[in-house]
Amino acid sequence: MRGRLFGSVRSRATLGATLVVAVALLAAGTAVLLSLRSNLHGQAGTQAERSAREVATDLATGKTYEQLSLDDDARPVQVVDEDGTLVAASEKLERISGTGTAAVRPQGPSAGPVDGDDDDDDDSDDESLEPGEVGDHTTFTDGSATIDGETADYLFAAVPVDVQGQGSLTVYAGAPLSAEQGAVNTALTVMLIGFPVLLGVVAGVTWLVTRRALHPVEGIRGEMAAITASEDLARRVPVPDTHDEVARLARTTNETLAALETSVERQRRFVADASHELRSPIASLRTQLEVAAAHPELLDLDGAVADTVRLQHLAADLLLLARLDAGEGPTDTRVDLAALAGEEAAGRAGVRVEALDALDVTGSRGQLGRVLANLLDNAQRHARSAVTVAVRRDGDRAVVEVADDGDGVPEAERGRIFERFVRLDAARSRDDGGAGLGLAIARDVAVRHGGTLTVRDAPTGGALFELRLPLA
Repeated sequence: MRGRLFGSVRSRATLGATLVVAVALLAAGTAVLLSLRSNLHGQAGTQAERSAREVATDLATGKTYEQLSLDDDARPVQVVDEDGTLVAASEKLERISGTGTAAVRPQGPSAGPVDGDDDDDDDSDDESLEPGEVGDHTTFTDGSATIDGETADYLFAAVPVDVQGQGSLTVYAGAPLSAEQGAVNTALTVMLIGFPVLLGVVAGVTWLVTRRALHPVEGIRGEMAAITASEDLARRVPVPDTHDEVARLARTTNETLAALETSVERQRRFVADASHELRSPIASLRTQLEVAAAHPELLDLDGAVADTVRLQHLAADLLLLARLDAGEGPTDTRVDLAALAGEEAAGRAGVRVEALDALDVTGSRGQLGRVLANLLDNAQRHARSAVTVAVRRDGDRAVVEVADDGDGVPEAERGRIFERFVRLDAARSRDDGGAGLGLAIARDVAVRHGGTLTVRDAPTGGALFELRLPLA
């Protein structure tokens, strides 16, 4: 069931689209969270620096520690001297970390250094200041503080200031990170809830869209299955009223069905005609043998031999056509077409050959000889007195013309005479007219050798068959 589910185009398209959107949402969500955190962190740093510089400015203008407004905004503030001693702090400050000292109660300028973290003192002392000057360099650290019983995370800004008579001091002021944390947590919660919902919507829409898009394909598949079951090649698949790939697929499928129907119908006609052609000589031969069995003195031996030869020729023609239909191609043998025409014409009464020098073509000597023999048989059958064979060169082509002085081929029938089992003889004499396969075989062989076979009027009034083949 799992293989069947994920084996469908709809399932794979839905899964693929959902995964792509999920990756895009994850990347976008991460970028949004980082950008939000960075912006809020920057705002907190600005607030902390503003508070620290306000206190530093007050100190630089000569205000005493008691005159500083350190509890107006309920933010942690520390003033530390160059020895690391806390000299002023917010009154409600109960605990602090991440600043120059962990002390929360001022110890006075005379007191010694207070144990704590002195990492940020070096940063403050690096800048040389004049008395009453506030430093331009601000450093930031993350920490926490407890004010009036409430503990929170803060971003601390450290601003150096030189106070007349007090030396170098460092003012630490903190800005709460609760807004940043709350905003990030809210955005993360929204994403955790919204992203799955959005992915579900994307999956549902993709499933419905692909279902609609593939509905014509399912119609084509269903009709093809019905055609296969019924073996009715006259049926056609539905063509959707669109101009997309599915419509082109449906039209191509119908073209393939039409070609297949034509091929199958041709094969059926071929089998029917072959059976019809084989029935007459076989029936005649059987009749002669049955008569000979009852009355040996009445045996028509010449007629039996003629019927047998006729069967042999017909079987050979059918076998050659079967090989040609199976795609048997010509060999790469070089064949002298002029010499081959002379060999096929030798011994035939009333046949004259007009050949130039040797003209080599590439192909099967046996099949090309069969073409010339069939053309000569057809010409002799319809000629009154003479048949002419001319072999010549025409550019990069070798041309063989077989002409007779018979009645010729009506222009309306010049396409039909190359069809299988077609004879134009009014009486359709099988004894004189053959089975109607000779010209069909000749054209098939010519085409498979890269050439053509056409018919037109001969100068003597009969038919002229022209065979054109590429020179080797």
